[in-house]
Amino acid sequence: MIHQYKNNGYNMVLDVNSGSVHVVDELVYDVLEEMQKSDEEKSVCTALQDKYPVKDIEEALKECRELKNQGMLFTDDIYENAIDAFKDRPVVVKALCLHIAHDCNLACRYCFAEEGEYHGRRALMSFEVGKKALDYVIANSGSRKNLEVDFFGGEPLMNWQVVKDLVAYGREQEKIHNKCFRFTLTTNGLLLNDEIMEFCNKEMGNVVLSIDGRKEVHDFMRPFRNGKGSYDLIIPKFQKFAESRNQDKYYVRGTFTHYNLDFAQDVLHLADMGFKQISVEPVVAPPEADYAIREEDLPLIFEQYDLLAQEMIRREKEGNGFNFFHFMIDLTGGPCVYKRLSGCGSGTEYLAVTPWGELYPCHQFVGTEDFLLGDVDTGVVKDDLTCKFKQCNVYSKEECKNCFARFYCSGGCAANAYNFHSDINAVYEIGCKMQQKRVECALMIKAALAEG
Repeated sequence: MIHQYKNNGYNMVLDVNSGSVHVVDELVYDVLEEMQKSDEEKSVCTALQDKYPVKDIEEALKECRELKNQGMLFTDDIYENAIDAFKDRPVVVKALCLHIAHDCNLACRYCFAEEGEYHGRRALMSFEVGKKALDYVIANSGSRKNLEVDFFGGEPLMNWQVVKDLVAYGREQEKIHNKCFRFTLTTNGLLLNDEIMEFCNKEMGNVVLSIDGRKEVHDFMRPFRNGKGSYDLIIPKFQKFAESRNQDKYYVRGTFTHYNLDFAQDVLHLADMGFKQISVEPVVAPPEADYAIREEDLPLIFEQYDLLAQEMIRREKEGNGFNFFHFMIDLTGGPCVYKRLSGCGSGTEYLAVTPWGELYPCHQFVGTEDFLLGDVDTGVVKDDLTCKFKQCNVYSKEECKNCFARFYCSGGCAANAYNFHSDINAVYEIGCKMQQKRVECALMIKAALAEG
């Protein structure tokens, strides 16, 4: 299976199963298009003889066949027959999302967590519950040494002392159990100060800083409960924090909605403010929400991705580049086969923990009682539900089987699929189309920068 497309003057060809990427001329592009119908020489030559000399067609066809023989074009899918082995793998927990605070000091309009309450009541996680959560992941991580814990909310800095105490406890347990914790933090930044930044620079492997871009966009979607904007309070803190981390191991992370479909301007605004690690992602919201992304928004969104890709190429060549999370693709190594097939590991390798110690498949399922897996005292008690998540992969979703981007998105988000179709093995169609466009742009950027 190959995927062909044209972007920014490049004729791109992706061999889906091998991951090989080719930049080709017009003749080879057309030959490959015909080879998808039939690779018989006579058929290809007949189809293209009015456009190119037959001798040139034959030479191009020969080159394409050589690449096919080398396993770089039209390769077979070697993963589908092996998927059963992945389904039968033992469950090893390697990552937790600790809901350190079901409370927030902002009232973001698009917040799926209902201002941090997650369909429940406001609460802060106690040290004892967090300690049990860390004990749980250690006990259920098998021989795996590297473990990840994200301090999440609501706003985790509203429970800062417990964050610090849990990091200290985790560091103690590392020595006892031969484990290594990578702690991360997601914050809106209102409570950031020098002491917190210093601690994070010492202990946090990554920090996500929430900001939506331009002041007017950010202040409209991320206000205080009194309606006042938060941009002016956080931007200098975030700039200082990013510099203190040497512009690495952090992301400024925004959300674009129906109200700012020109989101490329928000990405570039953040770049102009000095940030080098940027992620601005589409909101996922029920169709009736006024800020939801709609099918009719997609053409403009695609234009924005193209515009952003072109600007990123220009800036990189001028020595002023930045990373955009959704355009980051590793063509040499990339994620392991298991990750390419099944994604984030929600409900199996990755769990969310509420302030009361309840276990859910991920933060987006928290508060949906049907997905309550157990708690930090009992462990996971719904093995049937875990099994469903374990079997969720690119081959369990009909829409993924013939999608060229399946090994880049790994089947998409189970929570989004459930929220739109009540089935974790479904897909969020609008999200799929945006993902496909992002993959195309990312591959084109690689090609453009490889030229020098």
